Amino acid sequence: MKTAIRKMGNSQGVLIPKPFLTQIGMEMGDVDIDIENDAIVIRKLAKKPRDGWAEFSKTIAAAGDDKLVMPEFSNEEDKELVW
Repeated sequence: MKTAIRKMGNSQGVLIPKPFLTQIGMEMGDVDIDIENDAIVIRKLAKKPRDGWAEFSKTIAAAGDDKLVMPEFSNEEDKELVW
């Protein structure tokens, strides 16, 4: 498909046809953009960072498996240190 680079505010851009976005299951949002072999490549992000962490944390807490990995430790011995 032939298209044009257009002025968009102080930048330039290309409009991506909705059928293209629909075909790859993408909507408005963040993308990954790179240059590969003299081509501009735009990819949808594979996954958002920390996606699903909140739900997973609730599952762990509900199972009672959210105890500290290392026990608490005091700084009793530090009171003799001079800073």
